[in-house]
Amino acid sequence: MTESAAARDPGTVRVRPRRIRVVCWILAPALVAVFALLSVGLHGATGSGAGTFQRGDQLAMVGLGVLGGFVVLLFTRPRVEADADGVRVRNVFGGYALPWDVIRAVRFDRGSAWAALELHDDERMPVLAIQAVDRELAVDGVRALRALHTAHQQSRPEPGAPRTEAARTAD
Repeated sequence: MTESAAARDPGTVRVRPRRIRVVCWILAPALVAVFALLSVGLHGATGSGAGTFQRGDQLAMVGLGVLGGFVVLLFTRPRVEADADGVRVRNVFGGYALPWDVIRAVRFDRGSAWAALELHDDERMPVLAIQAVDRELAVDGVRALRALHTAHQQSRPEPGAPRTEAARTAD
């Protein structure tokens, strides 16, 4: 298992996408630099019209570059953390925490861009932190999540199984 998929605690899984983070950390400053260079070129007349570019127009162009850089950096947010209690997923916008009891399967279908959690009510929740472009990291992350899910399923008593004495005394 890779370092990112296996946490320091063996019962915990933490995965963050690798390739998209590298691309975003390169693209965001480049975007700011391009817009800053464009702002330097904004001066003089606007063409055949009577308007001219002002200092505020140049600052607005730099501001748009900074705003665009922040939007690009939003794509570095995805992460998934899982332990014996459940899964906590943070995607680009929003996130959710799910106990293992509501999860039917951890899916990563052929051709899918990212993994998904299939719930018992036939809903699928995307896990953007596990992306196909990360190859081995994604495979290791899905295997680790599936191992935790399987361990939780095996620790639950079957619905029709007789209860043990310890479970009866705990009630």
